[in-house]
Amino acid sequence: MKNAELRVEKPPFRNSQLSILDSALAAPALLFLALFFIWPLIEIARVSFTPSEISRGATPLSVLRDPTHLRVLGFSLWQATLSTALTLLAGIPIAFAFARYRFAGQRLWRALAVIPFVMPTVVVAAAFSALLGPRGALNAALQSALGLDQPPIQLLGTLPMILLAHVFYNVAVVIRLVGGFLSAFDPRIEEAAAGLGANRWQTFRYVSLPMALPSVGAAAALTFLFTFTSFGVVLILGGARFATLEVEIYRQTAQLLRLDIATSLAIVQMIVTLLVGWASARLEAKASAPLEARPTRDIRRPVVGPAARAFVAGSLAFIAIVLVLPLATLAGRSLNLEGGDPLRYYAALSENVRGSLFFVPPQLAIRNSLVFAAITAALAMLLGLPLGYAIAQGSRPDRGGSWFARLLDALVLLPLGTSAVTLGLGFLVAFDRPPLDLRTSVVLLPVAHTLIALPFVVRAILPAIRSFDPRLREAARGLGAGPLQALRHVDLPLLAPPFIAAMIFAFTVSLGEFGASLLIARPEYPTMPVVIYRFLGQPGALNYGQALAMSTLLMIVTAVSVMVIERVNERVVS
Repeated sequence: MKNAELRVEKPPFRNSQLSILDSALAAPALLFLALFFIWPLIEIARVSFTPSEISRGATPLSVLRDPTHLRVLGFSLWQATLSTALTLLAGIPIAFAFARYRFAGQRLWRALAVIPFVMPTVVVAAAFSALLGPRGALNAALQSALGLDQPPIQLLGTLPMILLAHVFYNVAVVIRLVGGFLSAFDPRIEEAAAGLGANRWQTFRYVSLPMALPSVGAAAALTFLFTFTSFGVVLILGGARFATLEVEIYRQTAQLLRLDIATSLAIVQMIVTLLVGWASARLEAKASAPLEARPTRDIRRPVVGPAARAFVAGSLAFIAIVLVLPLATLAGRSLNLEGGDPLRYYAALSENVRGSLFFVPPQLAIRNSLVFAAITAALAMLLGLPLGYAIAQGSRPDRGGSWFARLLDALVLLPLGTSAVTLGLGFLVAFDRPPLDLRTSVVLLPVAHTLIALPFVVRAILPAIRSFDPRLREAARGLGAGPLQALRHVDLPLLAPPFIAAMIFAFTVSLGEFGASLLIARPEYPTMPVVIYRFLGQPGALNYGQALAMSTLLMIVTAVSVMVIERVNERVVS
């Protein structure tokens, strides 16, 4: 037998490191995370575990031996799993409708679908109560129509109410990530399957869904982490019977002053986050395959035929009923309908009745939010795009699949699994001395927002970069294009939809962020959510009306901003 026949195929070399270029691309984001995420957490852990009146020796292992904390962990896990499944079930068909069809008002509908993602929890709770509460509009209409003495819908304080609110908040994540991914890749493979005899369900089940699996995995990971760390929704709409780890961390910190238990639970929460990130990274890496990218204008087609019209109409009906109706109820309640000026609450936003030193007129709060959001979007994209590219290149199977790249893929999700309040406290503890005495600096706010937005940017672009067929770039290079020309004229136009989705998420995350902003925002530079919180913290119908008025302005600012970002990016790319 010849030597060639005896040759045994060696397993591919398992690279443990990133290349020099990939390392250089990832370095700025890693330095940013080390300075503004790891160090504050180390400092808050040092303070929490140093024996004192607020620390009595609790550890992550000891808190998990407590049946109460174990039950809280179990509830956090299974409600997050159920919430994620329901959100995917609702969001994937809508994402498919936006990606594959072209219809009137598409940009407005997409903007409306994003608004719930930025709304403060307290305000959303008020909206759901006004719509579905015992005296809500829906119960009143049903009682009047059916002649009932008691309200037929009793959702407040129940698990279905929590699940509904989680779907309300997070369906935008699925629509944006999965829709952005599908908008960039050629649908002719679906048409080929249909031409070979597959019906619509078979085409979706065996072609469209596997093709979108990397983005579905990314959306599922983000939705799971958001619902796993849910705080306001569970606390306000669920009531005292329900508690997630985040609620228990707040209770141990603010009510029982047990920082050691709170920090131990926060560590458990971050371990779960790391495991979810690791599993998501492995799923996305295995499911990714080179796909042919095409401009969005070549992918979307008119809505033709009864089935397509019914599909798009059903998707828009879901947005109108589940997402827009609670927001419309909130906007309606921001008007004074008891006589007098209906815009009374809006006019009162500019009045400093009590002569407060920290009074800020609404236009300045809007300006602050927009400036911080723009800085956050720019910073998150500058850090996230190179990091995402380095992770995608480092985890490619044909390059050995660096375990370090997969570890980075999981680690980048950690800020999402960290309590925003804990992070804000860490900032105050870590940056309280020269040369980084930043406690009174306005810089900390966009930095904190960028930490929360960075996982969204990386998760939004990774599936697209992994699925991008490198032969397109190599063809451009073969025709004489330089690296920058190939990037400008090939990569950027074809990957524009997921990049735009990433930028919109970074922008909207900053617009709606509240927990960290409350702790580190300068009193003279409050954001819109902080102003809403100030109004809600004061008694009286006028303050409550002002909070609803400012929330309505936040909705309008978000919708207009999303539409402008999409429009400007499309023009730049085209």
